[in-house]
Amino acid sequence: MADVGLPNEPSTSDVVHRSRSGPLGQGDGKTRPEAAEARVTRVPRAPRELLSDAASLLLPYLRERVGGLPASVRHLVGMHFGWWDREGRPVESTAGKMIRPALVFGSCAAMGGEATDALAAGAAVELVHNASLLHDDIIDGDLHRRGRTALWAEMGVPAGILAGDALFFLAVDVLARAGAPFATEGVTRMVATVHDLIHGEHMDVLMEQRVEASVNACLDVARHKTASLLALSCALGAMAAKADACQITCMSEYGGHLGQAFQIVDDVLGIWGDAKVTGKPVGSDLTSGKKSLPVAYALSSGTQAADALREMYTEHEKIPAEQVERAMCLLQEAGARTWAVQETHRHVRYAKERLRYARPEPVAHEELVRLLEMVAVREK
Repeated sequence: MADVGLPNEPSTSDVVHRSRSGPLGQGDGKTRPEAAEARVTRVPRAPRELLSDAASLLLPYLRERVGGLPASVRHLVGMHFGWWDREGRPVESTAGKMIRPALVFGSCAAMGGEATDALAAGAAVELVHNASLLHDDIIDGDLHRRGRTALWAEMGVPAGILAGDALFFLAVDVLARAGAPFATEGVTRMVATVHDLIHGEHMDVLMEQRVEASVNACLDVARHKTASLLALSCALGAMAAKADACQITCMSEYGGHLGQAFQIVDDVLGIWGDAKVTGKPVGSDLTSGKKSLPVAYALSSGTQAADALREMYTEHEKIPAEQVERAMCLLQEAGARTWAVQETHRHVRYAKERLRYARPEPVAHEELVRLLEMVAVREK
């Protein structure tokens, strides 16, 4: 994930820490005892640094938890994470975007907690996310993941399925061992979120079998398949800081709107993204036959461009490479890209509103706003 269009803030410096703000961002005149004792803290970090810090904090803990798996499954999981190769030799590779753990730790800080209190939650959401990736790659037939051969493509479908299953259950185990509230409400929330992910993935598979899908159906897939886990990340982070029920709800809603914006931008990049930046050919979602939000909007626009695009999809289940440029022009003419940008901004606005209502600590508040804005303008 690129840090696009955001100021580069210094990583460490001392600033005066303000009291907790009220529902609309105004001071309520109350200060926590611990805040009164510690008035000095850092300035907000840039999103790239926030993600990097999340990875540095989480990865040792995550590797320790994965180390408890049976040896054969541990080997498969380590290959997926890029920790070692097929022969078990250590390798250097990317750990992924780390946006979900960053949201866990950022939400915990926003509610006045310490990131270390949220380690179990950060590990759990990252485990669930990677479990879903292992299964998604098999369902979609994707041969590569994070610049490496997908696990199923290298080790076989059963290996990919079993490694994904192991990570789902390991996520539950990590929360269950963390004590209350993670072992109780946390596990309940996470299991419900996994059900959402499965439902969203099944809806997505069913949509691929249709000539076209409604905008509402695509938004439902985005909410279940993408936004639900980001919402959980923020809720668990708030729970780690012992936030109240209203604050947990507001943080969850912040994460949900961020997730919706994230998916819309993903869909835009899947069509118009720069191949040098995204690592995928221009129009890759069109050639793969994906029923993304811009396509759904264009087909329902009632325009001449919509009729021409529908004819293309009727003739071809997937847009042929030689017709991608024309399909992209038709999407533009139907107003799909403009709509997607407006819809992204709408979710960003709602996310900021819900974050304010949670009465976050000022520095963490600013970091979460910047992370949200980065999602909305990222290039990959």
